[in-house]
Amino acid sequence: MSTDAILDASLLEQIAFDAAGLVPVVAQQFDTGEVLMLAWMNRDAVRETLLRRQVCYWSRSRAALWRKGETSGQHQRLVELRLDCDGDALLALVDQSGVACHTGRRDCFYRAARPQGWTPIAEPLVAPERLYRATADH
Repeated sequence: MSTDAILDASLLEQIAFDAAGLVPVVAQQFDTGEVLMLAWMNRDAVRETLLRRQVCYWSRSRAALWRKGETSGQHQRLVELRLDCDGDALLALVDQSGVACHTGRRDCFYRAARPQGWTPIAEPLVAPERLYRATADH
């Protein structure tokens, strides 16, 4: 039996994808616990992520697979993929190279609720135009 067949039968069938065929996934830096981003995966993205050990998401805006880092060089190597108790959310423990956010920040959660509104609490580490020569990776 091929590795792909094992993944389909024993892992993918246990994920409760939504009506659009997607499941939310939180990416977390494996060694520090830093929450990097929230994205979506479909069956093909989960399969590719598990087989290649490089994180692949589903881009809802482009309606296509989004291989993290393919345009920015800021890859996420998969350390472990976890399924929550209800089977409807994933946690990807990753080793992030560089920044995770398309804004050039380390993570996507850089705004905090303050009395004056959503306030940036982290500055970009890399200019987005340096990361994405043609289009934003999100």
